[in-house]
Amino acid sequence: MSITDALTLILEDAFTALDIPKDLAAVRFSDRAEIAQFQCNGAMPAAKHLGKNPREIAQLILDHVQARTDTPISEMSIAGPGFINIFVKDEYLSSFATDLSIPKLSHGENVILDYGGPNIAKPMHVGHLRTGIIGDTLRRILKAAGFNALGDIHLGDWGTHMGMLMMDYIHSNAADIVTECDLNNDSDVQRLFDDMAMRYPRASAAAKEDETLMAEARAATVKLQNKEEPFFTMFQKIRAVSMRGMEINYGALNVHFDLWKGEADVHDLIAPMAEDLKDNGYAIEDDGAWIIPVEQNDDKKKYPPLILYKRDGGVMYGTTDMATILERVRDFDPARIIYIVDQRQSLHFEQLFRAVRLSHIVRDDTELSFAGVGTMNGTDGKPFKTRAGGVMRLADMIDMARKKAMERLNEADLAQDMSENERDDVATKVGIAALKFADLQNQRHADYVFDLDRMTNFEGKTGPYLLYQAVRIKSLLRKAEINTENSDDPLHVSDLERPLLILLAQFPEIFKLAIRNYTPHVLCDYAYILAQGYSSFYGNCHILSEEDDALKNSRLALSHLVLSRLEQVLNLLGIETPERM
Repeated sequence: MSITDALTLILEDAFTALDIPKDLAAVRFSDRAEIAQFQCNGAMPAAKHLGKNPREIAQLILDHVQARTDTPISEMSIAGPGFINIFVKDEYLSSFATDLSIPKLSHGENVILDYGGPNIAKPMHVGHLRTGIIGDTLRRILKAAGFNALGDIHLGDWGTHMGMLMMDYIHSNAADIVTECDLNNDSDVQRLFDDMAMRYPRASAAAKEDETLMAEARAATVKLQNKEEPFFTMFQKIRAVSMRGMEINYGALNVHFDLWKGEADVHDLIAPMAEDLKDNGYAIEDDGAWIIPVEQNDDKKKYPPLILYKRDGGVMYGTTDMATILERVRDFDPARIIYIVDQRQSLHFEQLFRAVRLSHIVRDDTELSFAGVGTMNGTDGKPFKTRAGGVMRLADMIDMARKKAMERLNEADLAQDMSENERDDVATKVGIAALKFADLQNQRHADYVFDLDRMTNFEGKTGPYLLYQAVRIKSLLRKAEINTENSDDPLHVSDLERPLLILLAQFPEIFKLAIRNYTPHVLCDYAYILAQGYSSFYGNCHILSEEDDALKNSRLALSHLVLSRLEQVLNLLGIETPERM
C-alpha cells in the first residue's frame, strides 16, 4: 500500500461517516510542496451530492479526521473553494520512504509483449531502436509488478523480401554461400552475414524495378512457404545467421526477448484458421479475395476489412498476425497482449483486434493493447538518416554513442585512473544510457529529435547525468566506510531531508502510472527529479564532514536509500550503472 492509498483509507472513513461517496476521498501528492504534502479535492464534488457549501463539507471532514487519536496526519487545512491540504508526521512519512519494495499488481498472469519486429536477412537499423527499447522496458516493469511478462521479437521472416534475396543468390550462382554455411563456424557465419548486408539492398532494388524479377521473387516465396528445396534450407540458414546479428545488437542495448518467434512459426496454423473463419461466416469472399468485415454500426469513420487472402491466394500481415494471436492464446492464454510498434500502424491493429474479437479467437476479457511508438527524427524533422542520406545501421549508432561517451568522459576528466578495459566498459554503459534515456524520456507516441551531443551530456536531463549522480553516491558511501544498508536507526528528518523522503514515497504512484498507460517516460521523469533532489540535498548539508555521528549516519542511510531507488528505476529502464567514473 502506498502512502496515498493509506491516507485515502483514512479519509474514506470520514466520507462514509458523513454519507459522502467514498470514491471521492482520493488523496494525491500535492503539486506545490510549500503549501501541502498531500491534497484531497473530494469536498467540491461532495458539495453537489449533499447540497452544501464545499468549504463547509471540507471542515466536517477535517473535524472527523482530527478527532481520531491514531491519525498519522500532523496538519490539515482548507484552501480555496474547498481543497483539503494535508501534512503527515515525519515518522509516518519515513516508514513509506524507506520501503523500497515494488507494488505487486498481479499474481502471475501471462502477458505477451510484441516488440522489435526486425526482418531477417536485413541489417538492423535505427528504426528498430525505439520499439526494442520501449518494449523491453515495459516487459521489465510488468515483470517487476508480478506479471509473467514475455517479450516476443516477432520476426519478419516469411515474406517476399526472402524471395528477392534467394533468387539473387540463385541468379548469381552463389547459393552455396547460404546452403553450405556451417552455423558452428564463426567465419562462415560472418561471411554470410556480411554478404546478406551487401546483397539484399541490391536484390530488393532490382526486383522493384523489374517485374520479371519480382514475379520470380513471389514464386520463390510461395515455394519457401511450401518448404520446397533449396529454399527452405536457405531460409533456415539465413534466419539463424540473422538472429545472431540481432542478438548482438539487442544485447548491446540490454534488450531482452523471451520468445524468438516469427511469421514462419504460425504458417501451418493459417489454413485451418482460415477454413474455420469461412465456415463460421466471419470471412467472406469479395472479388476473388477473402476478407473479414470489421466495420461496426456505430463507427464514426470507415474501417476497411481485414484481408485474409488476396486474389492470388497470398496472405497478408493481418493473416499472420491473426494466426500469431491464435498461437499465443493456445500456448499461453495471456491476460494481455501488448503491441509496441510504429504509431502509424494504428489502423492495422484496430482491424486486427476487431477481427480476433469478432471471431472469438480471444476471450472477451483478454486485453489487446496497441502501444504506438513515434519516430526518431533528424534535425530536419524527418526520420533519422546518415549524413549521406541512407538509413543508419543500428550497430553503427551504438558504436557512435560509445565513442561520443568516451569523448565526454575525457572532457570531464572522468575515468582517468582506470585500465583501458574498465574505461571502455564505462564508456559503453554511458553511451547506452545516453541512447536509451534520450528515447525513453519522451512520451511513447511522440516523435523526437536525435541529438547525440545533447544526449551524452553529463548535465541536464540525460542518461549520463543520472549515472554520474548514482556513481557520486557510491563514491560517498565507499569513503564513509560504514554499512548503512541494514541500519534500524530512525532517520533524522528536517527541512533538508523531508523533500527527499516525499520523493522516495512517491515511487509506487509513479510505477502504477507507468503500467496503467504503458508510459516509461514517467519513470524517467521520476529518476531525474530524484537525482536533482539528492543533488540539492548534497549541496546544502554536511554529510561526511558532519561532526554529529548520529546525524552523519542518518544522512548516509538516506543517501543509500536514494541510490537504491535510483538504481532500481534505472534497472527498470534497462540501464546499467558503473561502480565508478
